[in-house]
Amino acid sequence: MDFALLALAPGLALGSFLNVVAARVPLRRSIVSPPSACMTCGHTLSWYENVPLLSYAVLHGRCRSCGERIPIRYPAVEASAALLVAGCVWKFGLHAEALVASFFCLALVAISATDLEHRIIPNRIVIPAAVVVLAAQTAVKPSPEWAIASAGAFVFMFLLALAYPAGMGMGDVKFALLLGAMLGRTVPVAILLGVVTAMIPAVVLLIRHGSAARKMGIPLGPFLAIGSVVALFAGHPLLHQYLHH
Repeated sequence: MDFALLALAPGLALGSFLNVVAARVPLRRSIVSPPSACMTCGHTLSWYENVPLLSYAVLHGRCRSCGERIPIRYPAVEASAALLVAGCVWKFGLHAEALVASFFCLALVAISATDLEHRIIPNRIVIPAAVVVLAAQTAVKPSPEWAIASAGAFVFMFLLALAYPAGMGMGDVKFALLLGAMLGRTVPVAILLGVVTAMIPAVVLLIRHGSAARKMGIPLGPFLAIGSVVALFAGHPLLHQYLHH
């Protein structure tokens, strides 16, 4: 538990970096330069304006230069990254498995943020992440399981996309490569939970807006990410319970 608490600080720092990734990659801008700045007025952020969570609270969620509101996505990404990294250290201990799981969770956060804000899952994030995770999982726990699960999840999601193209994009299909590479045999838990939880806002929209709701897109990526986190931390017992009952 002590090491998990210590992991919160680097998790926050990584979350701050993920905000840069989520803001710039969809716009095809460099994540290295220029330095972090307000997306509205271009004001370059000082170090004290870029402290994870704290700066948002001190600035009351607004740019110090132009007063424009800072999206809640920024502290949400930072907090999510910190908690997930700490959770991985708590779950897997000081082991290479914790490092791979942390990288996977950080990729989930970045993908969820871009999908929520831009309605896309960028190839520049999901494909390299899938390759890295597949290679790392195979190195840490040598088995064909990770490659088979990655390919199987991809094919399953691709068939879903063919059956219901209006509700699923190719970004979600490519996302499945990453999920399978990390989760192996528990990837069905992630996909099932992701699809089921995505139905909740879909039903709410249908009730509120009727047939017009069919034209209101719901990003599936964040829901798949939620299902993946559950599968990462509790996938095996959930799968065991399902198969035996």
